[in-house]
Parts: sequence; C-alpha cells; structure tokens
Amino acid sequence: MTGRVVVIGVGNPFRRDDGAGPAVIEALRANPPEDTLLLDSDGEPGRMLGLWHRQDAVVVVEVVHAHPGQPGRLHTLTAEQAARSAARPASTHALGLGETFALAAALDRMPRELTVHAVEGADFSLGRGLSPPVADAFPALLRHVARAIADAHDRLRHTAGQLMGHQETA
Repeated sequence: MTGRVVVIGVGNPFRRDDGAGPAVIEALRANPPEDTLLLDSDGEPGRMLGLWHRQDAVVVVEVVHAHPGQPGRLHTLTAEQAARSAARPASTHALGLGETFALAAALDRMPRELTVHAVEGADFSLGRGLSPPVADAFPALLRHVARAIADAHDRLRHTAGQLMGHQETA
C-alpha cells in the first residue's frame, strides 16, 4: 500500500480565527480533490494520531498564536519544525500540535510525510467568522493547501510507480 493524502483542518469554528482549519476543509469539500481524505479535528492528540496511517501523506491546516504576531501571516512547517517549536513540555492536557507530533514520533506513529500550513490568528473569542486579517489571507492559505495536496499525490504516485517497477524487475 502506498498511502493516502489526508488533509486535517484543526480548530474550533465557534472560536473565530480558530475556525480557519475547518474552513479550509469546508472550502475543499465544495470541489473535493480526487483521492483525498478531508477531515476536521479539535486537535486532541489521541484522535489526531488515529486520523492517519504511517504510509500516508498528511497536510494539517491550523491557526497559530505568534508572539509577536502578525495576524494573517502564513507559515509552512514540517512535523519536526512544529515539534521543536512546542512552547511547553507535553502534559496530559492542553497539548498542542508540536507535542502531538512529538508523541507520534515517540510512538512510531508518524505518517510518511507531514506538513503544517498555518495562519497567524487575531481573534479567538466566541463566535463564528474569521477576523479581517485571517479572512484576507484565507485565499492564499487555500492555494497553499491545494498545492500541497497535488504535490503529495505526485510523490505518492512516484513511489507507487517505483514499487511497481521494482516488482516487475524482481
């Protein structure tokens, strides 16, 4: 098995900018990329680890708090970068994505590849809808995620082709 492309929108759509990840998933569902699994998550580590397999290519979409921040600024991180940027040590509650990825690595549950596309948020109060800086950045975030999906499919097809070529010569 060569794996799947799994896109996970992390966040809470009832906490304003924290809904950016789920909003990307909703936008992608309007014209779903072929052979792509689109999922929402609240970011709880146990549930996150259950959303992918080791052979998958995973794209995570998240909003981040940056200090000092520039709401609307986009970031692309590898799983290793996200794990290194974890602001606090892992605990039994309030784990962030960095700690989740570090836990997945420790448990040998990391996918083949994992990329995080994030936007810096401004407003995390109760309510629906993105703040103006995040809403302005949303089209670019969506384009970045769509490109990541296409690239992941290309890499998986390339890997599948290599496996098929190897089987034919064996």
